[in-house]
Amino acid sequence: MISVEHCQHQDVWNGYIHAHHGHPLQLWGWGQVKSDHGWSADRVFVRKDGVTIGAAQLLIKLLPGGFKTFVYVPRGPVVGREHRQLVLDELAAYAKKTYKALALSIEPHWQEFTPPKGWRRSQNTILLPRTLILDLAKTEDELMEAISRKRRYDIRRSTKDVPDIRFVTTQDELNQCLVVYRQTAERANFALHGDSYYRDIFTQLGEDSLLAAAFSAKGEVIAFSWPIKSQDIAFELYGGSNQEGQKLMANYALKWWMIKKLKANGVTQYDLNGLLNDGVSHFKRSFSNHEDMLVGTYDKPLSLLYIFWVQGLPLAKKLIRLIRAK
Repeated sequence: MISVEHCQHQDVWNGYIHAHHGHPLQLWGWGQVKSDHGWSADRVFVRKDGVTIGAAQLLIKLLPGGFKTFVYVPRGPVVGREHRQLVLDELAAYAKKTYKALALSIEPHWQEFTPPKGWRRSQNTILLPRTLILDLAKTEDELMEAISRKRRYDIRRSTKDVPDIRFVTTQDELNQCLVVYRQTAERANFALHGDSYYRDIFTQLGEDSLLAAAFSAKGEVIAFSWPIKSQDIAFELYGGSNQEGQKLMANYALKWWMIKKLKANGVTQYDLNGLLNDGVSHFKRSFSNHEDMLVGTYDKPLSLLYIFWVQGLPLAKKLIRLIRAK
């Protein structure tokens, strides 16, 4: 007997995600952040004969223009290879029945995937599949060896020059990080959420949020790095530096400091979250000699309206931009 059951208890949910090698975007706190900013979240277990075989945090977006809802699983579901097809099909049936979904869209933390019948690859991606995942099971020497000689020098030099690196623990330090982030966004020409969004991440993720900063001799934030983590996986959300941080190359010292801290916390994978052909991605690439490709986005169409979604009508494109912005 197969069932899909709603989970109402944060500790139970997070305990399962941590114990089963789930991604931090599947943690309860991330769903709460999204629920406070335009989505709703539903956490469900898929059970077979009373035994849990998978879990997924569903994010639901109500769509305008008669398009029903869009149901999305960021870096999930959490399921072993042997149960993928069963769990995916049960989740799709649940999304259709419960939310009258246009489609169920998944972007799992997998590097191989044979889609079940009825599932199709989608170009409407939210998270970039091309990324860099550092293997923190390696020794520090092995990780350093994968970094170019010039960047190793930059790490050593900036580590000496940056007066202080530590985790951010106060709202004042968080606010300083957000000032630096706005400066970074203006310099690199990318859009930001409102400050309340980042404050909610800081609060809702709790100990699973590992915001850290490099500080000047005056005790002011000059660079920051912000991963969130589950038991095994860290996922970089944001980062940036101001003019003084750039001068001191503080990002290099800070990133290496974060790598060591994550290793010490038992994290085995550090996903630097997406590679493009830009300056930020160039910085990420400098920390290893490889790239990783996740499987990307897969959809299970659940409505006849799905064809309009994938054919790129102006409304569909607008909706994808809206989803990315949230």
